Amino acid sequence: MKKYFSKLKSHNVNPLDEARIRLARPDALLQLSLLGLLSGLLAGFVIIVFRLLVEETQDWLLPGTGPESYELLSSVEAFIYPLLGAVAIAILFRWIGRDMPVLGVARVMERMNYHQGHLTVRGFILQFFGAAFAIIGGHSVGREGPHIFLGAAAGSLMGQYLSLPNNAIRTFVACGTAAGIAASFNTPLAGVIFALEVVMMEYTVASFIPVILAAVSATALSNSVFGNEPAFSIPVMEMGSNLELGIVVILGIIAGSVSAGFVHLLQEIALKSRHIAIWWRLMIAGISMGGIAILMPQVMGIGYDTVELALNAQIGLWLLVALVLVKVVATAVVVGLGVPGGMIGPTLFIGAMLGAAIGNLAILLPFEIETHIGFFALLGMGAMMSASLQAPLAALVAMLELTDNPAIILPGMLAVVVAGVTSSELFRKESVFVSMMKAAGKDYNTNPILQTLRRSGVAGIMERNFVHVSHQITRKLAEEILQQKTAFILIDSNGETSTLMPAVELAKYMEASDEEKEDSIDLMSIPAERWQVSTIDLQANCQEAYERLEPGNFEALFVVRRIKFGGNRIYGVITKEMIEKAYRY
Repeated sequence: MKKYFSKLKSHNVNPLDEARIRLARPDALLQLSLLGLLSGLLAGFVIIVFRLLVEETQDWLLPGTGPESYELLSSVEAFIYPLLGAVAIAILFRWIGRDMPVLGVARVMERMNYHQGHLTVRGFILQFFGAAFAIIGGHSVGREGPHIFLGAAAGSLMGQYLSLPNNAIRTFVACGTAAGIAASFNTPLAGVIFALEVVMMEYTVASFIPVILAAVSATALSNSVFGNEPAFSIPVMEMGSNLELGIVVILGIIAGSVSAGFVHLLQEIALKSRHIAIWWRLMIAGISMGGIAILMPQVMGIGYDTVELALNAQIGLWLLVALVLVKVVATAVVVGLGVPGGMIGPTLFIGAMLGAAIGNLAILLPFEIETHIGFFALLGMGAMMSASLQAPLAALVAMLELTDNPAIILPGMLAVVVAGVTSSELFRKESVFVSMMKAAGKDYNTNPILQTLRRSGVAGIMERNFVHVSHQITRKLAEEILQQKTAFILIDSNGETSTLMPAVELAKYMEASDEEKEDSIDLMSIPAERWQVSTIDLQANCQEAYERLEPGNFEALFVVRRIKFGGNRIYGVITKEMIEKAYRY
């Protein structure tokens, strides 16, 4: 009769597996920090390559001296460029992206919610080249969303390549997200806050420190290539009087209302067009953007050159109003129809034009307004970002870092809060990213219990003190098992591991049985409590384990990892009680 006995101890696990098990714990700060630093460097490198590709191509294609000179294009060129960009994107999607309706930040949030942060190489390729074609073609999209996706994908793919636990991969996605924002604007702190506020939706030391290191490393790498100047050249400004805070409140209300209209229009276009083939949607987007570009080329591309003009009060009132309306429509149309560009840039553009317009109106009031128009433009950017992204703290910190001016804090706090509350409470609108997810048929679950369970991997809480035996064992082997203070016995029956027995059950049987009567013990026949078990991967987190156990088909899981040449290696045992204990403490 075949008998075997295997007990897993820490010294039998190779160092890499020990590192994986350590990373499964929510307090693995040193390891997470080092890998967070690495993910930031990877994300920074990818973002640099993407930005160089886009800007060098723009310099080559566009007239003028900068990558944003779409205003100098002829009417024919202004129409053709977005159409050609749409054709290139359509070919790309027809090749590898037919079943990927959403990219950018919304895709990152979807993968975090449904797939534990596992992003794919295919999605990376689609975002990299699709966003490049969109921006170069002059579509009304931003680069920050693609930067976030590419950074998050770099962190996720690194974690997947190393077979790290899913709770760690989620942290590396946040690291890449922070790196994307930080490298875009030279605002590392805003990147950290955005990653934790929007993507992770939690603030813990174990996630905060790796994300900070990622933002710092990505910003330093980006600065070494593009310099350390902020994204916008903003003169030193401050509010003239606290009496003007009333104007800031009005600005916040209007920005929140415009944001709600923008999100609603975007979601409606995405919903009504989702059943149209991607090729035709992109053709409609290209033609629509081309027509808009003929009338108002300022809304083409990222548009930061126009934002700088607004910040320096160099655009008239009626043109500002027109730019707000046209940018809202252009962005909603192209993004809603599936162009894989970012939405953070357009919200900043809309906010700057809106704030500058309100500043222009304010100076017409019968009393003197001391505040510079550009200050209102900056407040508009923060208010629009807060309302559209539902990220008030990230918006406030971004304003502070962009201006290096603490005078922005008080009016900025008021603007971002009023705008956010107006959009979310008065108009009942969610963030633009959640709205896009829902338009694609995906819900976004922010259950705090699930958030807590996602922080820990099964390897961090599993019981490693177990034995794995055949169902038929000798009495001597049974005594050895109990002498080693074993917690659980995994039983093989008919060549399959499907049963788990608490070792205390064997001890009870041994005490009650007649030693001289039997030398062989059938673990499947003795009176004892036995549990049906199934497998779960070493990479899984506690949420996945809980969902596996919740239907009640199994009472426990044994943790495995596929090894070379086939087969699984067993690392430990996990029960529902272990998961609940980890949640409580």
